[in-house]
Amino acid sequence: IIMLTISDEEADLYDAIKAGATGYLLKEISTDEVATAIRAVADGQSQISPSMASKLLSEFKSMIQRTDERRLVPAPRLTDREMEVLKLVATGMNNRDIAKELFISENTVKNHVRNILEKLQLHSRMEAVVYAMREKILEIR
Repeated sequence: IIMLTISDEEADLYDAIKAGATGYLLKEISTDEVATAIRAVADGQSQISPSMASKLLSEFKSMIQRTDERRLVPAPRLTDREMEVLKLVATGMNNRDIAKELFISENTVKNHVRNILEKLQLHSRMEAVVYAMREKILEIR
């Protein structure tokens, strides 16, 4: 999914990513750049307009800093199931897909995600993924 939009609002970018977009392009780009982005996304790459990528990186840095501050407090232990859910969240799966993968209800997945965020004192799925990468729970490939 590629979002081609006039919105340079961070909230819209995050909503698009949460909805599964792998591209977020502002309409100010040329048609050649759109075509290049479509090919790149079709090949499995992500495409984000430079100004939006800067906003995304700023938020990511902020989340990492907050995560670093939380590291001073011993991390609570996640259950095996919560670890499974966290790993699937990190792959970009939504609650419905995670439920199918683990043969549990979507509401149970929501409960696990809520428990993960609560235990780790995080505010979003993205923060949970950053935390998991920093703690080497997940590997970046």
